[in-house]
Amino acid sequence: MTSAAGTAPEGYDKHAFEPFAVTVDLAVFTIRAAVLQVLLIQRGQEPYADRWALPGGFVLPDESAETAARRELAEETGLSDVPGLHLEQLRTYSEPDRDPRMRVVSVAYTALLPDAPSDSVRGDSHLASLEPHGGSDAAHAQWLPYDGLGPLAFDHDRILVDAHERVGAKLEYTCLATAFCPPEFTLGELQQVYETVWGTVLDRPNFRRKVLATPGFVEPIPGAARLTGGRGKPAALYRAGTAATLHPPLLRPSREGRPV
Repeated sequence: MTSAAGTAPEGYDKHAFEPFAVTVDLAVFTIRAAVLQVLLIQRGQEPYADRWALPGGFVLPDESAETAARRELAEETGLSDVPGLHLEQLRTYSEPDRDPRMRVVSVAYTALLPDAPSDSVRGDSHLASLEPHGGSDAAHAQWLPYDGLGPLAFDHDRILVDAHERVGAKLEYTCLATAFCPPEFTLGELQQVYETVWGTVLDRPNFRRKVLATPGFVEPIPGAARLTGGRGKPAALYRAGTAATLHPPLLRPSREGRPV
């Protein structure tokens, strides 16, 4: 006998398998003052009370994993409807002992945010939207440098390393780097994204040549320029182009020092 949509088949015992919970965890990155920053919360309850952890929580019965990720980000950090947020699923973590409370399977996400404006020309309204504050079961929320973090709660160290590697790899063959930039940016700011995430210094003329030669990567904003603090004429401004992938890819330097 076939069952109606949304109902269990006749004879099916939903209690035959031990129940487990599904959670979401978010590795949220931004770049501030040429430093890769990650958004962490300080847990306000056991397990791992007072330890730093990734924002996240349990998926409710009536929501998808992505909906839960956006809700938890808003509840635990106060970041809701942030302009320029890039959110994508990373992978699933399902080791049986990853949570001391019960069997918990986590769907992890990577999120990227552009930095707040650094000068009066671009204003400071975006800055306020990026300042987190703890909520729900998070006692505190804060942007912290990716390098030098101490041990995180649960298996969040592993999730964070995987997320960083994913972002670094995707910079090679997608236009993801522009997600770290404000709506209008210089090529120097775009290069800084690559250098910060990859942890290396790139050849400026070569980087500029490759970016401008890649169709759809960036689009110039006619007549727009900004002083950069250095000598010479103001730097031209660009916006993200329409392309999603890079052809050819922008490969990171090898250990032998091959320039981009």
